[in-house]
Amino acid sequence: MRFTKMEGLGNDYIYLNCLSHRPPDPAGLAVRLSDRHFGVGADGLICVCPGRRGDFAMEMYNADGSRGKMCGNGIRCLGKYVYDKGLTRRTSLQVDTDSGLRALRLLPGPAGIGQVEVDMGEPSVFPQISIPLMELTYSVMPVSMGNPHCILFCPHPEEIALDVLGPALERHPVFPDRTNVEFVAVEGDQLRLRVWERGSGETLACGTGACAALAAAHFLGLCPPEVTALLPGGSLVLSLDTASGHIRMTGPAVTVFEGEWPGG
Repeated sequence: MRFTKMEGLGNDYIYLNCLSHRPPDPAGLAVRLSDRHFGVGADGLICVCPGRRGDFAMEMYNADGSRGKMCGNGIRCLGKYVYDKGLTRRTSLQVDTDSGLRALRLLPGPAGIGQVEVDMGEPSVFPQISIPLMELTYSVMPVSMGNPHCILFCPHPEEIALDVLGPALERHPVFPDRTNVEFVAVEGDQLRLRVWERGSGETLACGTGACAALAAAHFLGLCPPEVTALLPGGSLVLSLDTASGHIRMTGPAVTVFEGEWPGG
């Protein structure tokens, strides 16, 4: 089974061409492949499938085998993947996800497709709620980008015990389907954040999480509609169209290596 490993800001996924053949157990395969000691190593698995309404479809699995509805870094890399593999010559694509259709614009550079812009759709921002946890109470803002997010604003995300608070909030009873968790510092037109990703743990970046952070911060009047999101793996350019409500995200897509897995 041929695979391609790709990353967007260090948020890495294994890509399979499933246009003509889909593995029988992609969830189990995601667990085996994502293992960083006994597998390839990744935050999850993305199957590139035939589109239903769009040009292609993205079927995404987290490292624990759970199904993900949307992935911002993952969909940027999918755009580069289908172009580099000669599966399309178009630089404007529509991709089906479990959260709906997403529009991509591939941005060629000197070395090929290096940046991809994605219309991430319109976020749903919900009122802040208070969550008692470990003898403290945390004020969080739930946001949906087609997948669930929990935004906590704090001045120093780097000081947060993410390995403790991340899983506790991800699996808190108030989030019956679990949630992604973002700790965000607002610094003018920059958002600095760390991410605990549902089903994968701490990741170097999360595209939907960055967009959710912008949606929450702008809703509270904390930042302008155009910001740079600074994540441990690098930066994303985000723009909120106040007329349509849609967020556009632009960031890198990189191929790491290709290989073969002996047991599909």
